[in-house]
Amino acid sequence: MRIVLVEPEIPGNTGNIARLCAGTGMELHLVRPLGFSTDDKYLKRAGLDYWHLVQVFFHDSIDELIQTYARTPFYFFSTKAIRLYTEATYGSDDFLVFGKETAGLPENLLRAHWDTTMRIPLQSEARSLNLSNAVAVVAYEALRQLSFPGLQTMR
Repeated sequence: MRIVLVEPEIPGNTGNIARLCAGTGMELHLVRPLGFSTDDKYLKRAGLDYWHLVQVFFHDSIDELIQTYARTPFYFFSTKAIRLYTEATYGSDDFLVFGKETAGLPENLLRAHWDTTMRIPLQSEARSLNLSNAVAVVAYEALRQLSFPGLQTMR
């Protein structure tokens, strides 16, 4: 399973998501432009000493990524979606796509993939969750559906 961050802006969020990927065995795909340097000390600090456990891939655009993996399912996450993230049936090769912190995913991308655009329910007064929290919520639902492949579920 793969996490995609489209134009992430906050290094701490990306670092936290990288740590999530390290703990779950998920790939991390970053779509440029990034709002920080990958040498950023906050990025490295948030990922702690887990970076060696993460497969990180860089892409110049979301369109390039979708074209490269055209036969693989993509799920997009937005507060504008109608369907809940729990309504999807996730597979082990899927891409879970999240937008940048300040703007989310582009409208044209959402319209083009509306059938696979999902949301996390929130109170009406709340705009959104923190990006790293949203990724964790969706990632663990997807892993739960797959019976947590390759992960320790008991000690």
